[in-house]
Amino acid sequence: MRKGFQNYSIVWVLAVVLFNVIAFAIPSTVMINKFEASYWVGYVFVMVAFIGQAVCSYIFFEDSDNLNKVFLNLPIITISYSALTVSTIVGILCMIIPFIPVWFSAIVCMFIVVIYMAAIAKAKTAGEIVSEIDNKVKEKTLFIKSLTIDLETLEMKAKNADIKKEVSKIKDACRYNDPMSSSALNGMESQITMRFNALETAVENNDCFSVKNICEEMNVLLADRNKKCKLLK
Repeated sequence: MRKGFQNYSIVWVLAVVLFNVIAFAIPSTVMINKFEASYWVGYVFVMVAFIGQAVCSYIFFEDSDNLNKVFLNLPIITISYSALTVSTIVGILCMIIPFIPVWFSAIVCMFIVVIYMAAIAKAKTAGEIVSEIDNKVKEKTLFIKSLTIDLETLEMKAKNADIKKEVSKIKDACRYNDPMSSSALNGMESQITMRFNALETAVENNDCFSVKNICEEMNVLLADRNKKCKLLK
């Protein structure tokens, strides 16, 4: 995050400096409206747009290590760049066009601010909702995914070919089991966990008979769990 935002900050500062140099360096003989009320409305509007875009960029780069967050924040950064472009154009027009009524400049600029703030807020809210749903899904699928990984590890530890084959079968049964969990399945999942612990011990002891029996029990439990998952949907 730090490196990405630092690189962005350099470009942002250069853009702000360039805008200010142009805004104040052009003589009043060229810019007839310079330092009039509408000029300052346009100038402040552009600077507010720069600051708002910087805030949106900070939000975007804050979780740049999390690809999912980056994807969800893409609409925010896209809208902020669009807002900066439109705001700069409108602000400059307010600064250079002579005799624009102040009230007209203020209303137009405020209208643009409200429109883009609402769009950014909407994009941020949508991203948070999707992220919350994603976290809930991850939590509900944790049991099966974790058990599958444990069985893969256990299969690699198995020294006997027959034991490895039995563990592989139950691993496949687990992999193709419904990943979604719920509180109604807690009891059954606890039983599966207990049988896995027993299986782990049997594999370590190279006890082929116990491994086969435990795998059969786990297979029945996983099949029952799969049926209950379908009923809960």
